[in-house]
Amino acid sequence: ASVTKLFTSILVMQQIERGAIRLEEPVATYLPAFGANGKGGITVRQLLTHTSGLKPWMPLWSGWPDKASRIAAVLDVAPTSPAGTTYVYSDLNLITLGVLVERQTGKALDQLVRERITDPLKLKDTGYNPDPSLKPRIAATEFEASPPRGMVWGEVHDENAWSLGGVAGHAGIFSTAPDLSVLAQTMINGGTYAGQRILAADSVRKMTTNYNAAFPGNSHGLGFELDQRWYMSGLASPTTAGHTGYTGTSIVIDTMSRSFVIVLSNRVHPNRSWGTSNPARRAAAQGLALALGVAPRHGPTAWFSGTTDATTATLTTVALDVPTQTALVFDLFVDTESSDPMTLESSTDSGTTWHPVAFTVRDGGTVSQTEGSIATSGTRRWMQARADLAVGQQQLRWRYTTDANYLGRGIFVDGVRIAGKSGVLLDGERHPESLVAQGWSQVSR
Repeated sequence: ASVTKLFTSILVMQQIERGAIRLEEPVATYLPAFGANGKGGITVRQLLTHTSGLKPWMPLWSGWPDKASRIAAVLDVAPTSPAGTTYVYSDLNLITLGVLVERQTGKALDQLVRERITDPLKLKDTGYNPDPSLKPRIAATEFEASPPRGMVWGEVHDENAWSLGGVAGHAGIFSTAPDLSVLAQTMINGGTYAGQRILAADSVRKMTTNYNAAFPGNSHGLGFELDQRWYMSGLASPTTAGHTGYTGTSIVIDTMSRSFVIVLSNRVHPNRSWGTSNPARRAAAQGLALALGVAPRHGPTAWFSGTTDATTATLTTVALDVPTQTALVFDLFVDTESSDPMTLESSTDSGTTWHPVAFTVRDGGTVSQTEGSIATSGTRRWMQARADLAVGQQQLRWRYTTDANYLGRGIFVDGVRIAGKSGVLLDGERHPESLVAQGWSQVSR
């Protein structure tokens, strides 16, 4: 399905490396027909990042009689918004880029994918229009009455790609998890695998650099989606790249840990209305994220908040009598979505009511002030926190509250220590029993 778009994007980047395409050049420079209906200023970059202003989709298979008229319709389409003003994910962007590369090279997309990607990487099970002899190894997708295709098996599911002969820039490639693993490792390696280079390292960097800072939540490199918690889960970060496919496929490449997750599921069998594969996508990514582990900063264990949707976990100190000039210090590892904050709180009435406690966070050479809560994604390193405490009887707690959607790797707290001029009031490393956990646990990694 749409994981195909990554292959098309690689072909475009290869053309850029060859000097045949320039990223900021209007597409109409290379494909004059595309300039129709006010599209003369849309650039190659805007197609790759889905900021072209084109609508998401057209019913090519039913609205036009043959491949030539369908391609002409895509090139002739009028934009729905000015280029660069909005993010709209559109199949038309990648169909257009596929046509551009074909016409530049004089070769069909399936031939280009084979010659420039799958043959060099020795991907034996990846390509368009698989041979009928492979049908027993191919998952059937949807039973379709309109168009009257019956059970779609061994052919691309996407109707528009099917109507274009099974070969298109937006969909149509078949593959396996082992083959896609090689592609993922190639990207992690900076464009090379087993002595074969298909991309320059700079091209890989551009494909995984966010060009959509103006559209928060829609981070996108040149072809790759970035930092999408809804399917990357705890692997999401500003440099985590991936893509999904409508039939239930996804690839997530976590460059920070040099690891990846591939999910090839089938949510459209026997039809597209029965459910969603997003929970499976997130579960696979979250499983790897949690397997990566977080080494404690002090001693053999750290406190871990857990990762459960729609819950609250608390880590609470015993009652304290805080004298003048006393500070709480602790180490903190945070990986959550913005709606799942960790809040440091205090109570002066034995836990009946709680109030936020402001604290500072030192992350390397950067110091930031919080009003008591923190939620950040993709940092993946320990930070140091400090809070100046009010005088008097009180308890402190770390409260981690999650909503019903999506998770990161959670919160880790370590090295809890409360001390001042009068001495040490609490040492969480030497006396872990001074911290009462509800939902938190001590973990060794």
